[in-house]
Amino acid sequence: MTLFVSGATSQIGRYLLPRLIAAGTPVVAASRTPQPAQPGVTWLTGDLGSVLPTAADPPWDAIASFSPLEAWVHWLSQQTVAPAAKIIATSSMSIVTKQGSAQSDEQAVVARLQQGEQGLARQADRLGMQWTILRPTLIYGAGIDRSVTPIVKRARRLRVFPIPMAHGMRQPVHADDIALAVIAALSTDAAAGQVIEIGGGERLDYQHMFQRVHASLDERIVPFYLPSFTLRLLAACSARARGPVSRLEQDLIADNGPLQSRLGVHPRAFKPEAATWRPMSPAQAMERIAGSVR
Repeated sequence: MTLFVSGATSQIGRYLLPRLIAAGTPVVAASRTPQPAQPGVTWLTGDLGSVLPTAADPPWDAIASFSPLEAWVHWLSQQTVAPAAKIIATSSMSIVTKQGSAQSDEQAVVARLQQGEQGLARQADRLGMQWTILRPTLIYGAGIDRSVTPIVKRARRLRVFPIPMAHGMRQPVHADDIALAVIAALSTDAAAGQVIEIGGGERLDYQHMFQRVHASLDERIVPFYLPSFTLRLLAACSARARGPVSRLEQDLIADNGPLQSRLGVHPRAFKPEAATWRPMSPAQAMERIAGSVR
């Protein structure tokens, strides 16, 4: 089976590629920047629109995408023959958690995700392709996320780690567990035509999650607790903070029932280490996964 992977250097891609290579699966991978040669991987350089073939000559058995859904919707709409038997794509739980946001930019994110999910399903159905969409919660594990890792970087620089005293439940999911879900979806038809939520194997409140991140650091950084009135003041002073602060007491969690029953994937608990928050190169990911699959 030849698999086309877009977003191959994303958090999920950095874990998926080594697992595919270890399994002997031929991979065609897309990246905006040139990548070093890897056995079993054919790299295409450029954005998705420039590397996808212009004619519908089905070159792959399946597609795994961690790229924006709208790019695939646009390209698939121009095809008359299915380019692959299956497409597994990631969306985001933001489609649910940000629905009631008062911020226009967050409303736009929800609309874009909704249009992407619906459009992908519609085009895949038209072409006779099986499709599965995964909706992850907060993703971590490769040190390149835009949520927790930037906070850790700033804390390392300032030697102070902020811990909001908020109690909405969170369910951070490791990027490798999403990669495992992709592999499972490729190997079974049980999730065909399904939108599957995927959260971590542990639910913990916001304060506890940040306390665990702080505890994972291997250097002396002072914790600084932020009470609710401070958070409200922050939201009043910064328009960009209003949406995030408004959700601190909300439960942003996923239902892993379908993930477990249809794909047999049971994500790990949230147990970060100091290395979790340092950027992991594709080569380092290869070494880490190679050790875990031996």
